[in-house]
Amino acid sequence: MAYKKITAALTATVAATIVASSAHAGGLERGGYNIDLLFDPSTYAAEAAATYVNPQRELNNVVDVNLANGVGSNGIGGGATNGIEDTEGYWVPRVGVKAAIGDSVDCMADYSQPWGAHTNPGANWRGANDNIETKIESDNYAATCSYKWDMGQGQFRVIGGGFYQEVGGFKERFVTPIPGPGFTGVGRMDLEGSGWGWRAGVAYEIPEYAFRTSLVYNSAVDLDNLGGSIDLTKVLLPAGGGVFVPGTKYDVSSFASMPDSVELKVQSGVAPGWLVFGSVKWTDWSQLQVIRVNPTQPGPGRLPSSLTLLYRDGWTVTGGVGHKFNDQWSGAASLTWDRGTSHGYGNQTDSWTLGTGVSYSPTENVELRLAGAVGLLTSGSSVGDEVTYDFDNDIVTAISTSLKVKF
Repeated sequence: MAYKKITAALTATVAATIVASSAHAGGLERGGYNIDLLFDPSTYAAEAAATYVNPQRELNNVVDVNLANGVGSNGIGGGATNGIEDTEGYWVPRVGVKAAIGDSVDCMADYSQPWGAHTNPGANWRGANDNIETKIESDNYAATCSYKWDMGQGQFRVIGGGFYQEVGGFKERFVTPIPGPGFTGVGRMDLEGSGWGWRAGVAYEIPEYAFRTSLVYNSAVDLDNLGGSIDLTKVLLPAGGGVFVPGTKYDVSSFASMPDSVELKVQSGVAPGWLVFGSVKWTDWSQLQVIRVNPTQPGPGRLPSSLTLLYRDGWTVTGGVGHKFNDQWSGAASLTWDRGTSHGYGNQTDSWTLGTGVSYSPTENVELRLAGAVGLLTSGSSVGDEVTYDFDNDIVTAISTSLKVKF
């Protein structure tokens, strides 16, 4: 029974710790997918969480490879070659509710932001022809249920659910240095789309020993209706014979598929008041290589474009330990390794993150959690068609807070 009593409080602390540690994984990962609330032993539970992540990646030794769209008369595309701050801090929210239906069925509904990115090196660096600012955001609305029955010493669950996902964003870059009054040479691409996905999995629990293992698959989400616009109204385009004409804003269409993933989680009590845990996750980021963007109605000055990512598959491995100090306080610590999705292009190299968290329960019905993380973003270099650069070891920090009410 000693193991059983530690399960709920420690699992909550572990969840907060892992969220803070892995919210800056490779690819476009932000909050990812999280169904831990489904396993809460209460009849009803609701939680709200927010994580702030502050990556501090700097670019150095920048070389403009494509001088044809190099430096504008207003200085855009020139300037800094070292110490360029590439990343922006961001928030990751999550809200969920869970209900038990009888003794065998549990269901949850949640809102999250699984994917996202925000790079903002600005216009006055030598790589502005590759990127001035890129931002991607997502909204995910999900429903997940499980059915459990007794098996051996514990209970076996089958898990299934679906989710609706909206993804959108923009990219600005320096297109051409041709000068003209009111023309900056900067173009902007906006895209948004939506799609459906599903999840399936299994889990086995022995509450007496605080043991649980789960294996969950989340499907890819095809953004079949991905579309938006390209705005070249601030760009002068060559029209032949030394003549240049203003660009236009026009509609575009594209296709992308957000990745599928598989995650294995294990936790177990090892002594009264102590819990060990670990997880391994694979994410199919390699399917995002070059996203082609084409005009819906081709014509003069309506240029195609692309969003180049060239990702490889992501792997995230976490291990840690938790301890319940008393009926109100518990804590956990974890170490996470994330294999970078960049391999020669981009700056998403391997990262190592140490996370810690505490949980405070003033009553049996309320849990307050606070977690923090500090991580190392390893060094490397990027070689592309527009720009090359290096980057040293950098730091990422995160803080996460959440509130759970259960009854």
